Amino acid sequence: MLKRLMDVVGALAGLVLLSPVIAACAVAVRISMGRPVFFQQQRPGLGGRPFRMVKFRTMADWRDEQGQLLRDEFRMPRTGRILRALSLDELPELWNVLRGDMSLVGPRPLLMRYLPRYTPGQMRRHEAKPGVTGWAQVNGRNAISWEDKFALDVWYVDNRSTWLDLKIIWLTVLRVVRRQDVNAEIGTSPEFWGTQGEPRRLDP
Repeated sequence: MLKRLMDVVGALAGLVLLSPVIAACAVAVRISMGRPVFFQQQRPGLGGRPFRMVKFRTMADWRDEQGQLLRDEFRMPRTGRILRALSLDELPELWNVLRGDMSLVGPRPLLMRYLPRYTPGQMRRHEAKPGVTGWAQVNGRNAISWEDKFALDVWYVDNRSTWLDLKIIWLTVLRVVRRQDVNAEIGTSPEFWGTQGEPRRLDP
């Protein structure tokens, strides 16, 4: 109940205090990429149950002469790169936190198609609500392997506490300000195809 209270208070405070930033981002996306301003996609939540996650759109629908969508790295205008580099595209997820679909801190919600590819150990990352930020995000983000990322997620599930959540939030702010691990975040993550055998546990 304390975690949920922190989520509600934190999300409300974030939406109010950051409303000028959120509005500016929405205008920038509308001008540079048109509609829709928001990117919405079904993601697995607590227990793997799907919910609709909301982010700012960062990629345009640019196509080649045959009408096929260009590769992701060629569809991201300057506005999208800035939003991702500063993690501003994640701000609408505060609405998901307020709704109860997500938490401020938890394993990041990935793609629905990954669910059958997880090992039983990796699937444990869904024993906690997905988060806007998480232990894996402050320990390498996309610069580390999928296996290490999932191991960090499971470590968080086993060791979560109020103090750990506060530490992760603080480290997230520091990394955004310092723009640590930004390069790996600007592009899209490589596809996760599964792990051969049960991966090792990672105790950071």
